[in-house]
Amino acid sequence: MRGLKMGIIRIGGRGTTRRVAEKEPDNWTGPAFRDHMAKQKEASKDRYITMGRGTAKIKFGDIADTAGRSSGKGMWVSTGRGTGKRKIE
Repeated sequence: MRGLKMGIIRIGGRGTTRRVAEKEPDNWTGPAFRDHMAKQKEASKDRYITMGRGTAKIKFGDIADTAGRSSGKGMWVSTGRGTGKRKIE
């Protein structure tokens, strides 16, 4: 089993069996995951979700899509063990 080719992985239970199989591409991160989540959101856009400690409900399709992380420029962040702070430039 030594020297396995790229794309080949060993699969086994709790040490009781051993077999070799082709590795499928990962779909839990990156563009594949983003497409998967978009499909799930589209499928459940008419369902309601609760918000605000269960006091309000909105449709899942009404939530806006996010386009990444905000910059954080000009905000203060804590340093050390929370005793200091610095401003993000």
